Amino acid sequence: MPTPIGNLEDITLRALRVLREADLIACEDTRTSGTLLAHYDIEAPTTPYHEHNEHDKTPRLVKRLKAGHALALVTDAGTPGVSDPGFLLARAAHKAGVRVEALPGPTAFVPALVASALPAHRFAFEGFLPKKKGRQTRIERLADEERTMVFYESPHRLLRTLGDLVDAFGPERRGAVARELTKRHEELRRGTLGELASYFSGEGSVRGEFVLLVAGTDI
Repeated sequence: MPTPIGNLEDITLRALRVLREADLIACEDTRTSGTLLAHYDIEAPTTPYHEHNEHDKTPRLVKRLKAGHALALVTDAGTPGVSDPGFLLARAAHKAGVRVEALPGPTAFVPALVASALPAHRFAFEGFLPKKKGRQTRIERLADEERTMVFYESPHRLLRTLGDLVDAFGPERRGAVARELTKRHEELRRGTLGELASYFSGEGSVRGEFVLLVAGTDI
């Protein structure tokens, strides 16, 4: 189920009810989720479930589901399975005949896309680009993409990614960068890829969690 990407008020009444009724809450980081649970006085037990243990943990969680336990899956922020752990567990539960229910709620790319002023009627969600193998090939294949492209990026790779996109798409391609959405220091900056690369290069230490948006070729 989705959890707030920053502001703890961005959670639905339904999500709070499900968390309170859960026999177990699987968390990407139990400390991060613990802040949310404590804020809403939710005392359900938690267990870690993340990219380093999901292959080992998935069969055990499915076993509990088949035994009739109510399991809630949350990530640090946003929606499980969207560039976060969750796909393996959902697939395994489906194969085991266990009903999987996905709740609507927060995810970072939707508010970033809407606020970017780039076309949002058609878009391609790319998530995180590969760090090494296949990175350049992926970017080159996107050079002729007509839809608005949406990427997630970490602060220590933002400048590299902006530079790679400038090289592949040209410095005049329109884009936007959103960071720290819903938090105190939320920022959305629009401009050409060249302007965005220049701005963040002059920032010194780049901080925050980023959504990077790039216009398609049809605008």
